[in-house]
Amino acid sequence: MGRRLFVGNLSYDTTEMGLRELFSLEGTVSEAKIVMDRETGRMRGFGFVEMGSAEEARMAAAKLDGCDVDGRAITVSEAQERR
Repeated sequence: MGRRLFVGNLSYDTTEMGLRELFSLEGTVSEAKIVMDRETGRMRGFGFVEMGSAEEARMAAAKLDGCDVDGRAITVSEAQERR
């Protein structure tokens, strides 16, 4: 598993700082980014978190997948490269 995680099913109330704080409980967070819609400026409901190591990413994904964040059960998995 790589260091970059996909985080889906995010609430519109979730912030990048909140995402960073949640994942930092499981290890070092290099970056936390919530994807925004270019046209509306609204959050698209998913984001990415980059952990300090592949092991930290694996542990964070295992522990936080399905976790309730701002009233939503988030999905956490290894991010796939765009094609």
